[in-house]
Amino acid sequence: MVIYMSRLLTKKKVEFQFVLVAFIMVFLFVFILYKIFSMTVLKSESYHALLESLTNVYMNTTSSPRGRIYDRNYKLLVDNKAVNTIYYKRMKNTSIMDEVEVAYRLSAVIDLEYEKISERNLKEFYYLIHKEEVDQKVTLKEEEKVKTRELTTDDLYNLKIARITEEELNAMSQEDKKSAYLYYLMNKGYSYDNKVIKSHVSDKEYAYLAEHNDLFPGFYVDISWEREYLYGDVFKTMLGSVGEIPKEEKDLYLKAGYDLSDVVGLSYIEQEYEEYLKGEKAKYKILSDGTLKLVEEGKRGNDLVLNIDIELQKKVEEILDEEIIKTKSQMNTKYYDKSFVVVEDPSNGEVLAMAGRKAIKENGEYKTIDFTSGILTNPMTVGSVVKGASILVGYNQKAIDIGDFFYDSCIKVKATTQKCSWKNLGRINDIEALAMSSNVYQFKTAMKVAGYNYSYNMAFQVDQSVFDLYRNMYHSFGLGVKTGIDLPLESLGYSGLDNQSGLLLDFVMGQYETYTPIQLSQYISTLANKGTRYAPRLLKEVHKSTNSSQLSDLLYKSEKEELNQVSSEEKYINRVHEGFYAVMHASYGIGHDYIDEKYDPAGKTGTSQSFLDTNLDGIIDTETISTAFIGFAPFDDPKMTITVTSPDISYEKSRYAYTANTTKRISKKVSDLYFSLYPNS
Repeated sequence: MVIYMSRLLTKKKVEFQFVLVAFIMVFLFVFILYKIFSMTVLKSESYHALLESLTNVYMNTTSSPRGRIYDRNYKLLVDNKAVNTIYYKRMKNTSIMDEVEVAYRLSAVIDLEYEKISERNLKEFYYLIHKEEVDQKVTLKEEEKVKTRELTTDDLYNLKIARITEEELNAMSQEDKKSAYLYYLMNKGYSYDNKVIKSHVSDKEYAYLAEHNDLFPGFYVDISWEREYLYGDVFKTMLGSVGEIPKEEKDLYLKAGYDLSDVVGLSYIEQEYEEYLKGEKAKYKILSDGTLKLVEEGKRGNDLVLNIDIELQKKVEEILDEEIIKTKSQMNTKYYDKSFVVVEDPSNGEVLAMAGRKAIKENGEYKTIDFTSGILTNPMTVGSVVKGASILVGYNQKAIDIGDFFYDSCIKVKATTQKCSWKNLGRINDIEALAMSSNVYQFKTAMKVAGYNYSYNMAFQVDQSVFDLYRNMYHSFGLGVKTGIDLPLESLGYSGLDNQSGLLLDFVMGQYETYTPIQLSQYISTLANKGTRYAPRLLKEVHKSTNSSQLSDLLYKSEKEELNQVSSEEKYINRVHEGFYAVMHASYGIGHDYIDEKYDPAGKTGTSQSFLDTNLDGIIDTETISTAFIGFAPFDDPKMTITVTSPDISYEKSRYAYTANTTKRISKKVSDLYFSLYPNS
């Protein structure tokens, strides 16, 4: 019985094992069938793509056409020019001597300016083709020092290169030198990048390499693209430059999907709007014989339309050229060399023109070069133009009210020198104070803001809070803060940290902190529209890429960007408007002829003391005069604002009548130009 039961259990165990094995086999069979079905039906596309990626090698062209750039009236400013180009991309398993060999073959059939090669690069190539001879230029003792780590292998290599003589280099043939230069171009930069070997190749060279591509592994011909500027140098700096990715930014671009050999925007508009302007490169399949097959066409980048009016811009630059050169012929202009202009639409922040020109001396004569970037980066003390913002602090703090009078004569507070207006103006109200540019009216207002009524030689102390009241008002207009202009570079200017009472008086008349021309432009535009600060904008529209020569569908339209509202009652802003109107129209106003009265303008002049370190020893040694003007027109419905600055226009205050008028002449000519182009404004 026991034996029977034992056999029965054994039989059941075997049956269970059989069933288990059978189940596992069926499961595996079904699983395999499912995987085959999944690979061949459900996921066939993804597996085909994986197979494709493993068995085929692809490459993109180095260059693709970037988007075009137009002005506000759809006049083409920047286009692309096709250039025949020879490229090289190192293939896998290519040895150094393979590259040397192909360099000799190709250099024999194309023209190269091999004279550009450096002596170091020439010596390195010489070493490659005369390795055994050059190796003998180091001693056994020097080689032993590598083993004892007294020298590195790089040190030993540099010794060999250094000992290649000038006579040996001179013995190299023209063919050797051409091949050396070509080899250098093949290995310049990152190892497996696409390398530009030669641009602007002749049709003959292009055709030959295309037909004999199999003789030159790694080399190919294609079209590259260069920027073409249809208005020459007009506004060219601000349009920006393009080039290879800077090494310090390579990680950032690689994360964004760029190749290290890509052409990108390097400055200003090209950099700011790289996302829109970049094109899509053509894609090639590398065949087994090393030739290329086009599998995906390239695509031009999207097109930009700017707010700039290129005709206005061109004429503004010409006006600056003429006036700067004319001024440099006058006395007392030793330190003057530049002026800036910004024309803006105050209703939305659109920049219609921005130009800066700088005088340089060549062969004893002055000529001008572009310095528009200084509008963003060249701050100066601006003088009385800030008084519109200053007086608003007085109104807001109830230190003064509309129509209040002060007597304008020199003041003296304890521990400071006497401070005056440009002359004693007598009893004046707030409108007259702006029109005649009274410093004393601003001084006495600031004292009342700080809690003082002026008396001769009184003690006057203020704390940081009073400075903050004024600085916050200035900031709300765009003075001393980033304006938000759509460009990658902008300076703040100088903001003081000292809160001495005398400096407060300098502050309220524009003699303490410094501001850039674009900040002044935002200030007058904010005042012109009665208190809304808009970010200055160069971009108007983006249009989709197309192969047509015409603009395509609208992709993006730039809307005005409100940054803040000036905190002040409307009646006070209106009062400042009246004061600025009196500057230009009242018989006692000092701003006549900056803008023709027929355009019904308002504005404010500014003259300031500036200080220079002329010998760069870190010590301020020269006082100069700088001038500025800000204005808008027409008064009741402003269509334009204008800002003109001329730093360091003169250095003898008693003899600067002509040079002081440079800013006036520029403003008059530019405003006349604007209204000739926009007669219905």
